[in-house]
Amino acid sequence: MTKASDLMVQCLEREGVEYVFGVPGEENLDFLDSLSRSTQIRLILTRHEQGAGFMAATYGRHTGKAGVCLATLGPGATNLVTAAAYATLGGMPMLMITGQKPIKRSKQGRFQILDVVDMMRPITKYTHQLASADNIPARVREAMRLAQEEKPGGTHLELPEDIAHDPTDATPIAPSYVRRPLADAKAVAEAVRALEAAKAPVLVIGAGANRTMTSRMLGQLIEKTGIPFLTTQLGKGVVDERHPKFLGCAALSSGDFVHAAIARADLIVNIGHDVIEKPPFFMRDGGTPVIHISTRSAEVDPVYFPQIEVVGDIANAIWQIKEAITPQGWGCEAMLAARAAEVAHRDASIGDMRCPLYPQYLVSEVRKAMPEDGIIALDNGVYKIWFARNYTAYRPNTVLLDNALATMGAGLPSAMASAMVYPDRKVMAICGDGGFMMNSQEMETAVRLGVNITVLVLNDNSYGMIRWKQANMGFQDWGLTYNNPDFVKYAESYGAHGHRVTSAAMFPGLLAHCLGTPGVHLIDCPVDYSDNDRILNNEIKALSAAL
Repeated sequence: MTKASDLMVQCLEREGVEYVFGVPGEENLDFLDSLSRSTQIRLILTRHEQGAGFMAATYGRHTGKAGVCLATLGPGATNLVTAAAYATLGGMPMLMITGQKPIKRSKQGRFQILDVVDMMRPITKYTHQLASADNIPARVREAMRLAQEEKPGGTHLELPEDIAHDPTDATPIAPSYVRRPLADAKAVAEAVRALEAAKAPVLVIGAGANRTMTSRMLGQLIEKTGIPFLTTQLGKGVVDERHPKFLGCAALSSGDFVHAAIARADLIVNIGHDVIEKPPFFMRDGGTPVIHISTRSAEVDPVYFPQIEVVGDIANAIWQIKEAITPQGWGCEAMLAARAAEVAHRDASIGDMRCPLYPQYLVSEVRKAMPEDGIIALDNGVYKIWFARNYTAYRPNTVLLDNALATMGAGLPSAMASAMVYPDRKVMAICGDGGFMMNSQEMETAVRLGVNITVLVLNDNSYGMIRWKQANMGFQDWGLTYNNPDFVKYAESYGAHGHRVTSAAMFPGLLAHCLGTPGVHLIDCPVDYSDNDRILNNEIKALSAAL
């Protein structure tokens, strides 16, 4: 006979789990004791459950295996809600394990008790209370299967205190061998016919393509056909953005140069489309036809109703199209002209050496400092738009941003998880001062773990994204400013290295120093967002409309 919590750990080991991120409570002590004897799984103790959830989700994003996080009942479980939504909307496989008071006999009434299973239901793919030790193997296998199956997302298991202690003779269930189904040959043939009949097709690469790592097949298709491509924010890096047929990233909702390029296409091939992202185009009756290529059929709404759907493994579908298609010498000059205009507009400002730093200069210098396989993990703020538009991604999952839940506070934990998965790669967290402070306590975790990361805190003493929106709507500048701590001293209080930017000229050298020196480095970088409204809402839209 085996104690249920020991069996739970054995099931996680059978699934290949390497880490459990979390903040245990008294209801988790049996599980914690069992975990202490595992030779395979390492407990990563964090300072907040939200940080643990963000780290587990990012681990899942990088590896395709469900990251696991742990919390106790009540407030511990509620602190995982944002991370659960982050994983489920963003397509990141994650399993959450929470504790609960004894369910067979409780001596504490309703103290700390919430219906956590029901709370998790709308924001996970699967949630279940383990009411019997004998059911643990099947429930763990199902939770992991669903977390990792397309579309990946968050799952949840509740392990009550008394069940964790029960004996059982159940044994772990091994993961099954599974492959995604292939797209139907007739659907592929119809897509090929539409492409060969088009005069100016364009490829739009979205979130689903990034998860399934289709970059190799897409690269081969683009090389063979010369069809230009663009990305959504969650599709950045699927294909090397230095490619001459790259048209840009749809970082703004409308009115950008990339939207001018899309308007010149007579066929849109939407690859890995996910409705959680702001759409880079809107369909209308009689407008540009759309081919939908994804692991799932299209979710139809008033602005998205594709005429052709190729449903199945994305990489294989792209390969089938590549093998069958005959290049037609499609005309893409107008699209590439729109891209050239965007690059010229971008490059005109990257030499602005003002301090506080200009966003265009800042993004350019970060790109120069990061190696080809370097990873930047962005928190959520207006700088995310500047990085999505101006930062050239070379490889998949080297630009981690959240264009699904768009939550603040994820940048630092995501960078920490990235550094754990890829200890030999350069990793940088890029956070606004508002988002950084939401999980800044994880600096202690990063120092304790000994990870090598650089944390770039963009300091404008305000919630800059909302101030930008406020200005655009014609409201007075009010209610969105605050004071910050001394970030250099704050970093040093955790045992990290603190630095402050005092001129634009020193920024490149400081980046090189931090990225080249082991440990946790924080850079307090003042940033000038005063031109956001003028450039993003007016200048870009006027220039792109004139093309």
